[in-house]
Amino acid sequence: MSYLAGITSLGNEVADVQLPVSGTLPDWLRGTLLRNGPALFEAGERSFRHWFDGQAMLHRFSISDSGVSYTNRFLDTPGLRAARDEQVLRYSGFATDPCRSIFARLFSVFTPRRDSENANVNITRFGERFVALTETPLPVEFDPETLATAGVLGYQDDLDGQVTTAHPHQAPITGDLVNYILKFGRRSEYRVYRQKPGSLTRELITSHHSDRPSYMHSFAITENHVVLAEFPFRVNPLALLLSGRPFIENYHWDQARGTELVVIDQRDGSVRAVHRTDSLFAFHHINAFEQDGELVLDLCAYRDASVIRALYLDRLRAGGEVPQALPTRLRIGLDGGGVTREVLSEEPLELPRIDYARHNGRDYRFTYGVGSHDRRGGDFFDQLVKLDVTARETIIWYEPGCYPGEPVFVAAPQQSAEDDGVVLSVVLDSARGASFLLVLDAAGFTELARAEVPHAVPFGFHGVFTRG
Repeated sequence: MSYLAGITSLGNEVADVQLPVSGTLPDWLRGTLLRNGPALFEAGERSFRHWFDGQAMLHRFSISDSGVSYTNRFLDTPGLRAARDEQVLRYSGFATDPCRSIFARLFSVFTPRRDSENANVNITRFGERFVALTETPLPVEFDPETLATAGVLGYQDDLDGQVTTAHPHQAPITGDLVNYILKFGRRSEYRVYRQKPGSLTRELITSHHSDRPSYMHSFAITENHVVLAEFPFRVNPLALLLSGRPFIENYHWDQARGTELVVIDQRDGSVRAVHRTDSLFAFHHINAFEQDGELVLDLCAYRDASVIRALYLDRLRAGGEVPQALPTRLRIGLDGGGVTREVLSEEPLELPRIDYARHNGRDYRFTYGVGSHDRRGGDFFDQLVKLDVTARETIIWYEPGCYPGEPVFVAAPQQSAEDDGVVLSVVLDSARGASFLLVLDAAGFTELARAEVPHAVPFGFHGVFTRG
């Protein structure tokens, strides 16, 4: 498999390396692209089991008048030091778990351990602070210039729980960060909260009970509502303690239960509606908005949760097919009327991004994502996709042997149209055995420039672009 360098450990760390650039960067494109993702997949001779379990590495692409410079650095955590320096697997993860006593399991399941944090999924800002995030509620602060780790950033409240999402949303009207934290128990609770810009205090919006919590990697927000999509991939919390299996292997697919859509009013915390629709699974929501008495919810939908099994490292390294997500629209009646479902395109799309600053939680037209030239997923993610959700049309960027990551949209100054700007993606070039930063014109989806990295960047997940 030509993409193996994307799931191979990277030990090389560099600082402020000037990258050779071909093509022409737009004069207005100045700022920093920060990326997060796994980059160490072994502890001594023992491999982590899942792509999601690799130890976190941060990447920084700085675009200035002098060109593009690159820095990469591991997130410094006890888990990294145990795996890299001691060469032992000491801490549990998504699908990897060292042998532990029931007492250690009790401690780690019901009390998130600060010393084992591996925040390898996303990056966001708490005011002027930059933090790396994963699915445990322990944000890790880092310096955006040097990528040096500052440590776990503690919240200043008593809102507790064990699982969260690495995809907090900025509320379209207030600018607050909104997320939920899941508290396991006899009656588990999704605790939806808001966090004022720059604050470390979370304010509870509402709690919603669940007898068997769902695995939800993200959620949706509109101007007035939060939507939790409870897919039928659910867990008995007691199994997390007693089964002896890694975290995600305690979840089971319950086809008959269907997908429950919980619509919560942000303003007063009331549950506006709970609708049930056909079974589906998704990691990522694309966007959501309110229109003519309905809530429109777009997501990257899989038939079931088998994609999680497909992303185990042994399967990826053996070239196994990866199920593909299709961009799918759900229309939810806010005052009755049920749920309708529509596939927006037969072109697979994952790791979706939009013009977030202007269209998050509001009506929109364009989304950008990764896809697969082989729609069966036989060659991992090997193309970029631009989808017009209004016209139901797609544009593809594809280069044989290249494997792009999440496309990040950057709007042009004095933006004249929704797709007036560029799309940035870190791409693995398997022929060169190294990666490059790709800059596409967002409107035509044609290449403007690329900056070559001195090594292969392992496949990552999410990041942010900051101007200046």
